[in-house]
Amino acid sequence: MNREANIARLRNETFDVLVIGGGINGAGIARDLVLREAGLRVALAEKNHFASGTSGRNSQLIHGGLRYLKYLDFHLVREALRERATLLAIAGGLVQPLEFLIPCYSRADRWIYGAGLTLYDMLAGKHGIGRHGIVDAATLEPELARDGLRAGLRFLDCKVNSARLVLENVLDAEARGAVVANYVAANIDGQTIEAVDALSGERFAIRARKVVDATGAWSRGTSIASGGRALRLVRGSHLIFPRIQRGNEAIASFDENGRIVFLIPWGERNDLTLVGTTDVDHDGSPDHVHISAAETQYLTAIVHRLYPAFREEPVSSYSALRPLIAEAGRSATATSREHTIWQTDDGVLHIAGGKYTTYRAMSEELVDRLLREMTPMRAWPCRTATTPLQVPPPPQGTSQRVHRAVEREYARKLSDLLYVSTYWGYERRITPDWVRPLAREMGALLGWDGAREERELSGLPQ
Repeated sequence: MNREANIARLRNETFDVLVIGGGINGAGIARDLVLREAGLRVALAEKNHFASGTSGRNSQLIHGGLRYLKYLDFHLVREALRERATLLAIAGGLVQPLEFLIPCYSRADRWIYGAGLTLYDMLAGKHGIGRHGIVDAATLEPELARDGLRAGLRFLDCKVNSARLVLENVLDAEARGAVVANYVAANIDGQTIEAVDALSGERFAIRARKVVDATGAWSRGTSIASGGRALRLVRGSHLIFPRIQRGNEAIASFDENGRIVFLIPWGERNDLTLVGTTDVDHDGSPDHVHISAAETQYLTAIVHRLYPAFREEPVSSYSALRPLIAEAGRSATATSREHTIWQTDDGVLHIAGGKYTTYRAMSEELVDRLLREMTPMRAWPCRTATTPLQVPPPPQGTSQRVHRAVEREYARKLSDLLYVSTYWGYERRITPDWVRPLAREMGALLGWDGAREERELSGLPQ
């Protein structure tokens, strides 16, 4: 319940570094800065709730990016596989191995995908978590389409609750000295950082020597210093179905264009399947991102092709934007996921591109550059690769989850509880008899009146 005190500190203190953006990159950068022990005063401001954007609405995987081998992005895959091993070691159980199955419907599939997985294992090297192998796909998944099914290829990557990993990075940074605040929009106007508390309407200035823009799709630094390229916003959408596969493995399937789509066991009761993702250019506002009818049809068609007897409707969906570095002549799928760090004329340091899996390495690179500028006579080693996140055990029971969201994780709206502190809002259809008691309990902690409770309820998707 420290939000008001943190905002008072933002208003009254002077900071060495202000990080704008409370997704995985901003959270990772703030944690890296305070772990350097350089004595810097660090603040983090997010205009919505932490992890409420792209970082909380991805495929929920920590993985090397098998599909990037097709585009010869070996450096990206090798880095991601190394970071996968690092996060397994430091993320307090939030990152866990997950078995994947690639159904092979021809001898060519078996050879091509097998060769790709061999290269995947080689690039992982000492950071590998298990080598791939051939399995009987029909025995593992009897409901898979049988026509032409030759075999299955098994490999390991990792799963994660992506919103929770963001939250734990933010809270760990706070515990180590950073001042963090959600629902604070920070905008730079010349030499002034103007801030607005979206919950109270209060306006104030933040004083900081250096600003880092980690807002991703919301970045105002649209011109990239290295080559003058712009950001390309690519929408990735997911559907959540009642459980499709019989086993506990994820299904990895390639479409006719070589895109990989995952069917991932999901949900707190493990009774759902997360299906995604898509790659579609997004021309609208980053504040309004929704799955299209074409994306829904595309993902559903893949489910029906793999599991012809499955005909249940999706429970829910979510979409988010990837801020990629535009490359002329490349499709949304083929555009590289390599990241870029650049500084604009106003001195703001920006970061964009990259993969969720590589956030820690991206943060390290940015902080190294920042500290070379701010403390050029002293080296401050990065400690994020060896310092575990301090993740408390999960609370038991619905009431305890609501209390943790409000009292520890800065949830201030019902959507914060349903889509960040938990994924309950995606795991079942929203009904008044289910969600109203949650709003009432959350409101009792935050002092909501009846009108505020009704606004929170009416703002949820029906």
